[in-house]
Amino acid sequence: MIKSMTGFGRAEAMDEKRTIICEIRSVNHRYCDISVKMPRRYSFAEEKVKQAIKERINRGKLDVSIVVDNLKEGDTSIRLNTDMAKKYLENLKELQMEVPIDGDSSISLEYLASLPDVLKIIPDVEDEEEITKAILAVVREATVKLEEMRTLEGKKLEEDLIGRGKTIQGFVGEIEKAAERVPKAYSEKLRARIKELIGDAAEIPEDRIILESAIFADKCSIAEELTRLKSHMDHMETIIAEEGEPQGKRLDFLVQEMNREANTIGSKANDFEVTELMLKVKAEVEKIREQVQNVE
Repeated sequence: MIKSMTGFGRAEAMDEKRTIICEIRSVNHRYCDISVKMPRRYSFAEEKVKQAIKERINRGKLDVSIVVDNLKEGDTSIRLNTDMAKKYLENLKELQMEVPIDGDSSISLEYLASLPDVLKIIPDVEDEEEITKAILAVVREATVKLEEMRTLEGKKLEEDLIGRGKTIQGFVGEIEKAAERVPKAYSEKLRARIKELIGDAAEIPEDRIILESAIFADKCSIAEELTRLKSHMDHMETIIAEEGEPQGKRLDFLVQEMNREANTIGSKANDFEVTELMLKVKAEVEKIREQVQNVE
Protein backbone atom coordinates (compact mmCIF):
# COMPACT_ATOMS: atom_id res chain seq x y z
CA MET A 1 0.00 0.00 0.00
CA ILE A 2 1.32 3.43 -0.90
CA LYS A 3 0.36 6.88 0.33
CA SER A 4 0.33 10.20 -1.43
CA MET A 5 2.25 13.12 -0.01
CA THR A 6 -0.60 15.50 -0.89
CA GLY A 7 -3.39 16.01 1.60
CA PHE A 8 -5.19 18.15 4.14
CA GLY A 9 -6.27 17.57 7.73
CA ARG A 10 -8.22 19.78 10.13
CA ALA A 11 -9.24 19.35 13.75
CA GLU A 12 -10.88 21.59 16.34
CA ALA A 13 -11.41 21.31 20.09
CA MET A 14 -13.15 23.58 22.58
CA ASP A 15 -13.28 23.63 26.37
CA GLU A 16 -14.23 26.16 29.04
CA LYS A 17 -10.97 28.02 28.53
CA ARG A 18 -10.15 28.09 24.83
CA THR A 19 -10.78 26.94 21.27
CA ILE A 20 -7.91 25.27 19.43
CA ILE A 21 -7.90 24.80 15.66
CA CYS A 22 -5.20 22.95 13.74
CA GLU A 23 -4.91 22.73 9.94
CA ILE A 24 -2.21 20.76 8.14
CA ARG A 25 -1.52 20.93 4.41
CA SER A 26 1.06 18.71 2.76
CA VAL A 27 2.68 18.43 -0.66
CA ASN A 28 5.49 16.30 -2.01
CA HIS A 29 9.03 16.76 -0.73
CA ARG A 30 12.17 14.68 -0.62
CA TYR A 31 12.27 14.71 3.18
CA CYS A 32 9.89 15.49 6.05
CA ASP A 33 9.85 19.30 6.22
CA ILE A 34 7.44 20.73 8.79
CA SER A 35 6.68 24.44 9.13
CA VAL A 36 4.55 25.48 12.13
CA LYS A 37 2.66 28.76 12.41
CA MET A 38 1.22 29.32 15.88
CA PRO A 39 0.86 32.14 18.47
CA ARG A 40 4.21 33.17 19.86
CA ARG A 41 3.05 32.65 23.44
CA TYR A 42 2.78 28.91 22.72
CA SER A 43 6.10 28.55 20.90
CA PHE A 44 7.32 26.31 23.71
CA ALA A 45 5.13 23.57 22.21
CA GLU A 46 6.42 23.84 18.63
CA GLU A 47 9.00 21.04 18.76
CA LYS A 48 6.52 18.69 20.42
CA VAL A 49 4.02 19.51 17.67
CA LYS A 50 6.57 18.55 15.01
CA GLN A 51 7.43 15.36 16.84
CA ALA A 52 3.76 14.39 17.11
CA ILE A 53 3.33 14.79 13.36
CA LYS A 54 6.50 12.81 12.57
CA GLU A 55 5.08 9.88 14.52
CA ARG A 56 2.70 9.31 11.58
CA ILE A 57 4.15 11.22 8.63
CA ASN A 58 7.50 10.28 7.08
CA ARG A 59 7.84 12.44 3.97
CA GLY A 60 6.37 15.64 2.59
CA LYS A 61 6.39 19.37 3.06
CA LEU A 62 3.82 20.19 5.74
CA ASP A 63 2.46 23.62 6.60
CA VAL A 64 0.86 23.53 10.05
CA SER A 65 -1.42 26.31 11.28
CA ILE A 66 -2.48 26.38 14.93
CA VAL A 67 -4.96 28.97 16.21
CA VAL A 68 -5.92 29.41 19.87
CA ASP A 69 -8.98 31.60 20.51
CA ASN A 70 -11.51 32.54 23.18
CA LEU A 71 -9.12 32.91 26.11
CA LYS A 72 -10.79 33.71 29.42
CA GLU A 73 -10.09 37.09 30.96
CA GLY A 74 -8.22 35.40 33.76
CA ASP A 75 -5.59 34.31 31.26
CA THR A 76 -4.36 37.88 30.76
CA SER A 77 -2.97 40.67 32.92
CA ILE A 78 -2.03 44.32 32.43
CA ARG A 79 1.54 45.42 33.00
CA LEU A 80 2.48 49.05 33.70
CA ASN A 81 5.72 50.26 32.16
CA THR A 82 6.58 53.10 34.59
CA ASP A 83 9.91 53.95 32.97
CA MET A 84 8.25 54.41 29.60
CA ALA A 85 5.56 56.65 31.13
CA LYS A 86 8.22 58.86 32.80
CA LYS A 87 10.09 59.26 29.51
CA TYR A 88 6.88 60.25 27.72
CA LEU A 89 6.11 62.79 30.49
CA GLU A 90 9.59 64.33 30.41
CA ASN A 91 9.46 64.74 26.64
CA LEU A 92 5.94 66.13 26.70
CA LYS A 93 6.91 68.74 29.32
CA GLU A 94 9.92 69.70 27.23
CA LEU A 95 7.62 70.04 24.23
CA GLN A 96 5.37 72.36 26.26
CA MET A 97 8.37 74.61 26.96
CA GLU A 98 9.54 74.67 23.36
CA VAL A 99 6.13 74.97 21.67
CA PRO A 100 3.69 77.17 23.62
CA ILE A 101 0.08 76.29 22.89
CA ASP A 102 -2.92 78.45 23.67
CA GLY A 103 -5.61 77.01 25.90
CA ASP A 104 -5.42 74.05 28.28
CA SER A 105 -2.22 72.17 27.53
CA SER A 106 -2.04 70.11 30.70
CA ILE A 107 -1.02 66.49 30.37
CA SER A 108 -3.72 64.18 31.69
CA LEU A 109 -3.21 60.77 33.20
CA GLU A 110 -5.67 59.30 30.70
CA TYR A 111 -3.64 60.65 27.78
CA LEU A 112 -0.36 59.38 29.23
CA ALA A 113 -1.83 55.91 29.78
CA SER A 114 -3.03 55.79 26.16
CA LEU A 115 0.47 56.17 24.74
CA PRO A 116 2.12 53.04 23.21
CA ASP A 117 3.74 50.56 25.60
CA VAL A 118 2.75 52.38 28.78
CA LEU A 119 0.10 49.78 29.53
CA LYS A 120 0.53 46.34 27.97
CA ILE A 121 -1.80 43.35 27.98
CA ILE A 122 0.30 40.33 28.85
CA PRO A 123 -1.06 36.82 28.28
CA ASP A 124 -0.52 34.56 31.26
CA VAL A 125 0.43 30.95 30.63
CA GLU A 126 -0.11 29.30 33.95
CA ASP A 127 0.34 25.66 33.00
CA GLU A 128 2.52 24.96 29.95
CA GLU A 129 2.12 21.20 30.30
CA GLU A 130 -1.68 21.39 30.32
CA ILE A 131 -1.84 23.69 27.31
CA THR A 132 0.74 21.63 25.39
CA LYS A 133 -1.32 18.52 26.01
CA ALA A 134 -4.45 20.25 24.68
CA ILE A 135 -2.64 21.48 21.56
CA LEU A 136 -1.07 18.09 20.85
CA ALA A 137 -4.44 16.35 21.09
CA VAL A 138 -5.80 18.58 18.30
CA VAL A 139 -2.60 18.24 16.24
CA ARG A 140 -2.76 14.44 16.43
CA GLU A 141 -6.40 14.44 15.33
CA ALA A 142 -5.59 16.70 12.37
CA THR A 143 -2.64 14.44 11.49
CA VAL A 144 -4.90 11.37 11.46
CA LYS A 145 -7.29 13.12 9.07
CA LEU A 146 -4.37 14.19 6.92
CA GLU A 147 -3.11 10.62 6.79
CA GLU A 148 -6.58 9.37 5.84
CA MET A 149 -6.64 11.72 2.87
CA ARG A 150 -3.10 10.77 1.87
CA THR A 151 -4.13 7.11 2.00
CA LEU A 152 -7.13 7.75 -0.28
CA GLU A 153 -4.93 9.65 -2.71
CA GLY A 154 -2.41 6.81 -2.48
CA LYS A 155 -5.03 4.32 -3.68
CA LYS A 156 -5.60 6.45 -6.78
CA LEU A 157 -1.86 6.58 -7.39
CA GLU A 158 -1.66 2.82 -6.92
CA GLU A 159 -4.34 2.19 -9.53
CA ASP A 160 -2.65 4.53 -11.98
CA LEU A 161 0.83 3.03 -11.50
CA ILE A 162 -0.36 -0.56 -11.84
CA GLY A 163 -2.39 0.35 -14.93
CA ARG A 164 0.62 1.97 -16.58
CA GLY A 165 2.76 -1.03 -15.65
CA LYS A 166 0.28 -3.32 -17.41
CA THR A 167 0.37 -1.03 -20.44
CA ILE A 168 4.16 -1.25 -20.57
CA GLN A 169 3.98 -5.04 -20.24
CA GLY A 170 1.73 -5.07 -23.33
CA PHE A 171 4.17 -2.93 -25.29
CA VAL A 172 7.05 -5.18 -24.25
CA GLY A 173 5.17 -8.21 -25.62
CA GLU A 174 4.76 -6.43 -28.96
CA ILE A 175 8.43 -5.44 -28.97
CA GLU A 176 9.50 -9.06 -28.37
CA LYS A 177 7.51 -10.18 -31.41
CA ALA A 178 8.85 -7.35 -33.56
CA ALA A 179 12.43 -8.00 -32.40
CA GLU A 180 12.25 -11.63 -33.56
CA ARG A 181 11.74 -10.44 -37.13
CA VAL A 182 14.68 -8.00 -37.12
CA PRO A 183 17.58 -10.46 -37.89
CA LYS A 184 15.62 -12.12 -40.70
CA ALA A 185 14.72 -8.75 -42.19
CA TYR A 186 18.37 -7.73 -41.97
CA SER A 187 19.47 -10.90 -43.84
CA GLU A 188 16.99 -10.23 -46.62
CA LYS A 189 18.10 -6.62 -46.93
CA LEU A 190 21.74 -7.73 -46.99
CA ARG A 191 21.07 -10.23 -49.79
CA ALA A 192 19.16 -7.62 -51.75
CA ARG A 193 21.97 -5.11 -51.34
CA ILE A 194 24.66 -7.58 -52.46
CA LYS A 195 22.59 -8.61 -55.45
CA GLU A 196 22.13 -4.96 -56.32
CA LEU A 197 25.89 -4.44 -56.23
CA ILE A 198 27.12 -7.55 -58.03
CA GLY A 199 23.98 -8.56 -59.90
CA ASP A 200 23.84 -12.14 -61.16
CA ALA A 201 27.52 -12.21 -62.13
CA ALA A 202 28.56 -14.07 -59.01
CA GLU A 203 27.06 -16.33 -56.43
CA ILE A 204 25.96 -14.65 -53.23
CA PRO A 205 28.25 -15.82 -50.36
CA GLU A 206 25.64 -17.44 -48.11
CA ASP A 207 28.07 -18.26 -45.32
CA ARG A 208 29.15 -14.64 -45.20
CA ILE A 209 25.55 -13.48 -45.05
CA ILE A 210 24.85 -15.91 -42.20
CA LEU A 211 27.91 -14.65 -40.30
CA GLU A 212 27.00 -10.98 -40.79
CA SER A 213 23.41 -11.69 -39.76
CA ALA A 214 24.57 -13.46 -36.61
CA ILE A 215 26.84 -10.57 -35.68
CA PHE A 216 24.04 -8.11 -36.30
CA ALA A 217 21.54 -10.19 -34.30
CA ASP A 218 23.91 -10.33 -31.34
CA LYS A 219 24.67 -6.62 -31.53
CA CYS A 220 21.04 -5.51 -31.62
CA SER A 221 19.67 -8.15 -29.24
CA ILE A 222 17.41 -6.58 -26.62
CA ALA A 223 16.20 -9.78 -24.98
CA GLU A 224 18.03 -9.15 -21.68
CA GLU A 225 16.83 -5.57 -21.47
CA LEU A 226 13.24 -6.59 -22.15
CA THR A 227 13.46 -9.29 -19.48
CA ARG A 228 14.76 -6.77 -16.94
CA LEU A 229 12.10 -4.23 -17.90
CA LYS A 230 9.35 -6.82 -17.35
CA SER A 231 10.96 -7.70 -14.04
CA HIS A 232 10.89 -4.03 -13.00
CA MET A 233 7.15 -3.90 -13.73
CA ASP A 234 6.56 -6.96 -11.54
CA HIS A 235 8.79 -5.49 -8.82
CA MET A 236 6.82 -2.24 -8.87
CA GLU A 237 3.59 -4.12 -8.16
CA THR A 238 5.31 -6.00 -5.33
CA ILE A 239 6.53 -2.76 -3.73
CA ILE A 240 3.09 -1.16 -4.03
CA ALA A 241 1.46 -4.13 -2.31
CA GLU A 242 3.89 -4.13 0.64
CA GLU A 243 2.80 -2.85 4.04
CA GLY A 244 4.97 -0.90 6.45
CA GLU A 245 7.63 1.62 5.56
CA PRO A 246 7.01 4.33 2.93
CA GLN A 247 7.82 3.10 -0.57
CA GLY A 248 8.35 6.39 -2.42
CA LYS A 249 12.16 6.32 -2.48
CA ARG A 250 12.28 2.66 -3.53
CA LEU A 251 9.87 3.34 -6.36
CA ASP A 252 11.92 6.36 -7.39
CA PHE A 253 15.07 4.23 -7.69
CA LEU A 254 13.13 1.55 -9.58
CA VAL A 255 11.83 4.10 -12.10
CA GLN A 256 15.42 5.16 -12.76
CA GLU A 257 16.21 1.54 -13.65
CA MET A 258 13.15 1.36 -15.90
CA ASN A 259 14.28 4.47 -17.72
CA ARG A 260 17.80 3.11 -18.11
CA GLU A 261 16.55 -0.11 -19.71
CA ALA A 262 14.17 1.80 -21.98
CA ASN A 263 17.00 4.04 -23.19
CA THR A 264 19.26 1.04 -23.86
CA ILE A 265 16.55 -0.74 -25.84
CA GLY A 266 15.88 2.41 -27.83
CA SER A 267 19.56 2.86 -28.69
CA LYS A 268 19.99 -0.79 -29.77
CA ALA A 269 16.79 -1.04 -31.76
CA ASN A 270 17.40 -1.19 -35.48
CA ASP A 271 13.78 -1.38 -36.45
CA PHE A 272 11.19 1.32 -36.99
CA GLU A 273 8.39 -0.63 -35.30
CA VAL A 274 10.52 -1.36 -32.23
CA THR A 275 11.53 2.29 -32.03
CA GLU A 276 7.91 3.45 -32.20
CA LEU A 277 6.90 1.03 -29.45
CA MET A 278 9.84 2.10 -27.28
CA LEU A 279 8.77 5.73 -27.56
CA LYS A 280 5.41 4.69 -26.13
CA VAL A 281 7.15 2.76 -23.35
CA LYS A 282 9.31 5.77 -22.46
CA ALA A 283 6.24 8.01 -22.39
CA GLU A 284 4.59 5.65 -19.88
CA VAL A 285 7.77 5.42 -17.79
CA GLU A 286 7.90 9.21 -17.64
CA LYS A 287 4.29 9.34 -16.42
CA ILE A 288 5.14 6.75 -13.78
CA ARG A 289 8.12 8.86 -12.71
CA GLU A 290 5.88 11.92 -12.31
CA GLN A 291 3.39 9.98 -10.19
CA VAL A 292 6.08 8.38 -8.06
CA GLN A 293 7.34 11.85 -7.10
CA ASN A 294 4.19 12.22 -5.01
CA VAL A 295 4.44 8.84 -3.23
CA GLU A 296 5.44 8.99 0.44
